[in-house]
Amino acid sequence: MKFHVALSPDAYLQLDDVVSTRRQIPGYGEVVTSGVVTEVVARHEGAAFGSDVFLIADGILPATVQEIAEVTTTRVEPECYVPPRPGAVAIRAAGADRDAALYFDKMDARIPAGIGRDGEPIYLNLEFLDGTRGAHVSISGISGVATKTSFALFLLHSLFTSGALGTRTVNAKALIFSVKGEDLLFVDQPNTRLDETLRAAYARLGLPARPFASAGFYAPPLPGDTTGRPHVTGRTSGVTAFWWTLAEFCERQLLPYVFADVEDEKNQYTIVVHQVTSRLYREAQAAGNDGAVAIDGATIRTWAEMIAFICEKVTDEATRAHWAGPAVGMGTVNAFVRRLRSSQRPLGPLIRGDLSTVTDRPIAHSIDTSGQQVTVVDLHNLPERAQRFVVGVVLAAETDRKEQAGPGGLLFTMIDELNKYAPREGSSPIKDVLLDIAERGRSLGIILIGAQQTASEVERRIVSNSSIKIVGRLDPAEAGRPEYGFLPTSQRQRATLAKPGTMFVSQPEIPVPLAVEFPFPAWATRLSEVADPTFATGTSPADSNAGDAARPDPFSKLPQTQSDSWFDDPDDGAIDEPPF
Repeated sequence: MKFHVALSPDAYLQLDDVVSTRRQIPGYGEVVTSGVVTEVVARHEGAAFGSDVFLIADGILPATVQEIAEVTTTRVEPECYVPPRPGAVAIRAAGADRDAALYFDKMDARIPAGIGRDGEPIYLNLEFLDGTRGAHVSISGISGVATKTSFALFLLHSLFTSGALGTRTVNAKALIFSVKGEDLLFVDQPNTRLDETLRAAYARLGLPARPFASAGFYAPPLPGDTTGRPHVTGRTSGVTAFWWTLAEFCERQLLPYVFADVEDEKNQYTIVVHQVTSRLYREAQAAGNDGAVAIDGATIRTWAEMIAFICEKVTDEATRAHWAGPAVGMGTVNAFVRRLRSSQRPLGPLIRGDLSTVTDRPIAHSIDTSGQQVTVVDLHNLPERAQRFVVGVVLAAETDRKEQAGPGGLLFTMIDELNKYAPREGSSPIKDVLLDIAERGRSLGIILIGAQQTASEVERRIVSNSSIKIVGRLDPAEAGRPEYGFLPTSQRQRATLAKPGTMFVSQPEIPVPLAVEFPFPAWATRLSEVADPTFATGTSPADSNAGDAARPDPFSKLPQTQSDSWFDDPDDGAIDEPPF
């Protein structure tokens, strides 16, 4: 499975080069053994001690400089596993020989993943991406250095523009959750750094150097704004605000996603969560056209009012058995109440009954992936709890939609910081949705592209179900984890030194991960890179005057003391269940 190649004085091999050698076997004919260089060593033959190099350099001791390359076998064709003969000629594979060594000749549909160390394209087998034989992608690396998000976007660009999907491109969509600033709100705009050199890099891969042609953008509404404007600063045109009405919240039974912390499923108050969810589903009635609901004669228009209503129902002795459950103690109820009240600030802007939904598009406030090829959901302005709520609810809705629509289309879902939504320990509604996608998403046409700093902290079943594993720059301690066992020792070491733009790609057909470099994004990654001088990023004077009152409060993210409606009574009577 490994062999070594001696290099003549006028030859060289570098890491990741593809090498092949041939041997005649009676009964089989010519057997071609191919592999990838995983180590190269230069040494003095004739030196007995380390200090002999000085004597050799001065001509006192005779010695010969020799380079030896270690080659890890990737393919033996035909499958007659005999070692290459010593003294046989080995060549650097190119053209058809290189394609055969890396199984590119066996890929019916392939997509470019980047440029190899030899300057030639590296491909991924589409059958391990679209669910035919496998699905899902796991990308790991240090934040800010590993360029995980950039590579995931390049992979989507390659999928949509390489032609590998054929006629399925029309029904292929991408759903991207953005948690790091507004960088992904400009993927439909050309990059100012798009020059002839960059165009040539894309052309070498057979890809057009252009931004995403069809993209839609969603952002949460401005806090305190009753007009439903999106909470963005760099791009204020072409962005749609999203939220859920109280009527939708009750009808779609979304309350469990409010309690999406991984430790929550270990507590008994989840019984109360499901009981209240059921009551809201059965008893809430739409009130008006702004998403408000009426329950037991009370009209509820805000999330704060909904929290107060639920707390009253589960703590009142007359209604507690009906709303919280007949055998639930006050300790459990108080634990539920305490956590529900803590969601008022993070989820208040997202669960509304005070914004009119009567527009030319009745679902204008909903995240919709059907109208464009790429849908970007901006979450960076939301607290972590609100981010988990959005991701869980949207993924659950897309899974239900795909189940009802049946197979046919593809939805590539890109999630950054996957360890936050599907951690190794504990359980939560969001983790259950992600596990469902990882285990049966390929049959539904939902493909997960997960990015995380540490694969060792992500649920094992999600990582193991990913056919394509990609690694960028790794922390040395993380590189030693068993989750990276697919990397040879030399590549684990190299991963701790990899520069931005270099990734190690592992796919099922090729035994050795391949090092690739992908070109700089052809789309803008921030406002300063937008090439179009007419790109609208500001509001008109009229809109500016009208929106002064809705301008974000610079102190809105500071801890509150007496502004919350439920804080008037600091002692809510909640009793912590053991352990305290």
